[in-house]
Amino acid sequence: MKKFTMPKREQQSNKGTFGKVLNFCGSDNYIGAAYLATVSSLKVGAGLSALASTERVLNIVPSFLPEAIYFTREEGLEKINDFTVVLIGCGLGLNKDSEDLFSKVLTKTAPNIPIIIDADGLNILAKSSLNFESKDNLILTPHPLEASRLLNCSLNEVLSDIEGSAKRISQKYKCVTVLKTHHTVICNKDLTIYRNLCGNSALAKSGTGDVLAGIIAGLLAQGVNAFEASKLGVYLHARTGEIISEHLTEYSVLASDLPKYLHKAIKELIN
Repeated sequence: MKKFTMPKREQQSNKGTFGKVLNFCGSDNYIGAAYLATVSSLKVGAGLSALASTERVLNIVPSFLPEAIYFTREEGLEKINDFTVVLIGCGLGLNKDSEDLFSKVLTKTAPNIPIIIDADGLNILAKSSLNFESKDNLILTPHPLEASRLLNCSLNEVLSDIEGSAKRISQKYKCVTVLKTHHTVICNKDLTIYRNLCGNSALAKSGTGDVLAGIIAGLLAQGVNAFEASKLGVYLHARTGEIISEHLTEYSVLASDLPKYLHKAIKELIN
């Protein structure tokens, strides 16, 4: 298994040194996704993480995560280019407001700022005609069904050729693709493939994808490039699942357990 390294922590530093993540996540029916993505970006080392979401989300999540900062969606759009990385999609919901927000985020974000698109953001993207030629660092994190929508093909076509499907997405959207399966495949823009070989069934539970998206965002904020951040993020996420399972079993792990145990996977790398 590849030996990964964590981004270096300079001692003469402040929160700006380790980057700022802006999460356009959550909606009235998907409050947990907003929390999971935001806390995970902080737990992996980002200096600051902000959540731009709906009023209901903003009334609930701060009591669980006082370390983040909070904006309405409109305020987030105004401040979008003050951040190091943007994450959109976790629990976003599928409605006209979310579609409008998605279009504005992709249009307003400066070309040099990495964007991660996950979950409902991918479902909106599949119906979109936006041009990605100007985006330097785009990461898409689909599961196989979302991949089939992005490629306008059947789920069976994706499942029968995971690596080929990841390459097709990277070609189509000029992005790094994280195609989430039991052994997740990461495809770079140049179609280089990396397959993660750790993890277990503990991760086959709702909310774990939001945690992964947040972890990748936090690594990007610290200056790790898109392909390396995706590989390292997938590894940390999967290894954390293995570590938790030793205590809770693969049956009982919740997505909210992952950020609590993430430090154990990180310690393995830094020791």
